[in-house]
Amino acid sequence: MINAMVNKTILITGAASGIGRELALQLGSRGNRLILVDVNDVPLYETAMVVQETSDAQTMIAVVDVANEVEMTEFALTAIKAFGGIDVVINNAGITRFGDFTSTSPEAFRNVMDVNFWSVVYSSRAFIDALCLSKGSLVNVSSLFGFIGIAGQAHYCASKFAVRGFTEALRSELTPRGVHVACVHPGGVRTSIASNASFDQSPELKDDLVKQIEKTALKLTAGDAARIIIRGIERRQLRILVGRDAKVLDLVQRCFPVSYPKILGLLMRKTSALRKKVSA
Repeated sequence: MINAMVNKTILITGAASGIGRELALQLGSRGNRLILVDVNDVPLYETAMVVQETSDAQTMIAVVDVANEVEMTEFALTAIKAFGGIDVVINNAGITRFGDFTSTSPEAFRNVMDVNFWSVVYSSRAFIDALCLSKGSLVNVSSLFGFIGIAGQAHYCASKFAVRGFTEALRSELTPRGVHVACVHPGGVRTSIASNASFDQSPELKDDLVKQIEKTALKLTAGDAARIIIRGIERRQLRILVGRDAKVLDLVQRCFPVSYPKILGLLMRKTSALRKKVSA
């Protein structure tokens, strides 16, 4: 069943950049009503300006700390009242950082969980009743790291596994009420998430590591990622895999749930050896 994403009221968190900005641009071009949310005011206003320059979409912008339950709850009431309801909520806001677990302070770990996981919980709770009325879509963005664990990303993986588990459980509760609940798993997408990340370990190597990550892992454009997500929402898919790497590693994890770290290690070594051979 295709539920075209046109003439709908759509909320997007993390709309100031990356996938969130691309979702705003593409959905705005379809004549939807947009509610754009981010904690970073200047890039958020830039997103809204581009949307208004390229479409006639009615747009509401709000600088909100989505990890603050009170702020998110109060804002939800304002947004629902302003538009008379809501059809789609896309919980896209997220951050990452790099460093082994023992190098990361409890406060830093908690910050990742607050932004990546608790914001999804707060937003979902705030908009559930409105989505039940519209029989709309709740779309929570997890990650490729929502089904595989990677060294140096214990905080990020924990938050994204949590988003996945929460979303799948919530789906069981909301499907009987007519709400489409989707979990999105992007692979490597070319956004600023790596360059904006904090480094708890070897911060002096940040620039070199970011360049390596952007060159080897962040292949898919944010525009292509947004198109895949929009298509998945229209088809009311329950699990939206974004990028070839997400599809491949999802399969590897499902086939080898215990031994996949060894397989990933072998693949990474082979890729590294091939890269050295080609560049020699």
